[in-house]
Amino acid sequence: MLGYRHAFHAGNHADALKHLVLVQLTRHLARKDKPFWFIDTHAGAGAYDLDAAHARKLAEYEGGIGRLWERRDLPAPVADYVDLVRAFNPGGRLRKYPGSPFFALWTTRGQDRLRLFELHGSDARLLRKNFQDAGKRAIVEGTDGFAGLKALLPPPPRRALILIDPSYEEKKDYDRVVGALKDALARFSGGVYAVWFPHLLRREALDMPRRLKSLPAGNWLLASLRVREPAGNGLGMHGSGMFVLNPPWTLHDALADALPFLADALREDAGAGFALERSEA
Repeated sequence: MLGYRHAFHAGNHADALKHLVLVQLTRHLARKDKPFWFIDTHAGAGAYDLDAAHARKLAEYEGGIGRLWERRDLPAPVADYVDLVRAFNPGGRLRKYPGSPFFALWTTRGQDRLRLFELHGSDARLLRKNFQDAGKRAIVEGTDGFAGLKALLPPPPRRALILIDPSYEEKKDYDRVVGALKDALARFSGGVYAVWFPHLLRREALDMPRRLKSLPAGNWLLASLRVREPAGNGLGMHGSGMFVLNPPWTLHDALADALPFLADALREDAGAGFALERSEA
């Protein structure tokens, strides 16, 4: 949706889950010598100023990265993610938050490539500016990420991590995600696909896990994080999920350590909790 700006939500609890999982995935893929591509269908601006009016309006980062910033008892997977954010803020004060493209850039290697899509005109311009020094490692395209993904698969190195995380402000995004994955798996069944989706009291959101689990992939993993009870009026996001198709074998154990900690550290009321599921071997 062209009116959506992630700057309002940067660094919130959903970003904490999404980026922790992303770092685990890129770290694993980078262990092999062969290069891989990172494809981000909804890359946003790439980086966010937490002192800017957009971020201060809702201050959602205070309930996400803000709660983890000063902690020194972080489990290793959480510490890895938070340390990257700290490195982005060399002055020691939390002032900026990186988007998914920067987490990917920092945890990949010179031979790996980033393909970043962002349809929103203003964010696409910011994304290009933020990655102007990345050289040939990153290509930014101000076009629809769903269409862009279709054109890229299968990627030349036959190894890729694809992140799909639209805003879901339009109900059709749920259908577009599932449709894009069906097409992608037909073109490139061996890719690692990571899908973020919100926890909302909306039929499309509630049905999303079932639809994702039914996709024709060999293995999947679902990590869910709730920070509060759903609102009585049914409005607002009370948590989110990360669904990974073809997950690396290391991911489950890393999240088994991280999710209980996140659920406790980011809880807003007694409704906080987590779930970790995977397909049967």
